[in-house]
Amino acid sequence: MKCIVTGGAGFIGSHLVDKLIEEGHRVLVLDDLSTGKKENINEKADFIQWDISQDWNELGTTVEGIDVIFHLAAKARVQPSIEEPIEYHNANVNGTLNMLVAARDAGVKRFVFSSSSSVYGDVEEKDLPTSEASELNPMSPYALHKSIGEQYCKLFSELYGMETVSLRYFNVYGDRMSLEGAYKLVIPIFTEQRLNGGPMTINGDGEQRRDFTYVGDVIQANIAAGTLDRKFKGDVFNIGHGDNRTVNQIADYIGGDRLYGDPVIEPKATLADNEKARDILNFSPSKNIEDWIPSWKKEMGL
Repeated sequence: MKCIVTGGAGFIGSHLVDKLIEEGHRVLVLDDLSTGKKENINEKADFIQWDISQDWNELGTTVEGIDVIFHLAAKARVQPSIEEPIEYHNANVNGTLNMLVAARDAGVKRFVFSSSSSVYGDVEEKDLPTSEASELNPMSPYALHKSIGEQYCKLFSELYGMETVSLRYFNVYGDRMSLEGAYKLVIPIFTEQRLNGGPMTINGDGEQRRDFTYVGDVIQANIAAGTLDRKFKGDVFNIGHGDNRTVNQIADYIGGDRLYGDPVIEPKATLADNEKARDILNFSPSKNIEDWIPSWKKEMGL
């Protein structure tokens, strides 16, 4: 196949590019390098530095002949989106719409959208694990943007006959997580704090639980969504490990002093019902986070 990966210089996107190239596909990476790193880009991939919120027509014929677009580019993370909602909307909603229109106009066969478990909001304990049929209750602009992206994908399938798939990621971890910038996840945050000799800072009591999902498993799901011989019409899949850990447990795995602060706006727990992904995408989680962290600590020098 000939594929476009938006955000292909980022943490998850670069892993996807590597796997696509390993399987013999041609890949064009679009990334504005605002958070992605050029050194993450596979040397066998083509690359254009590009902001997806710009008018796609400026790129001319770049999208022609593309079989699948994997749309991962986004301004990620919940808390920064609360502080800068307009900037985030422009990137996450307008950018996604730009890519969908470009795909439609070029006759791209399939569009795989990276969504987020944040669309579910704060799910009650009795409703865990969360299935794709659960009510959506976004608690932040970022979560709302992902929900809008999913709806746009479904609409483009209904109106224009383009195949679309949305993958709801649950707390992805793995190699190449950034220790820099505003988009760090809890493991890199704790790692950076430990490397700097300080305590690990925890919001609230640390008993909030997250379904931590290995990046290699997320890539497996993307490849299946992009290549499976099946008609997709706005289908949505949970991509989560199917169990969860508390933030305090993650701190235990990393080890060191901790400092508790005020709580922030966030769900109490996330936990994926991944049965649909297992049945249709042959999704099969491969790693537990407590088994992976020792190799991360060794690499980071902890």
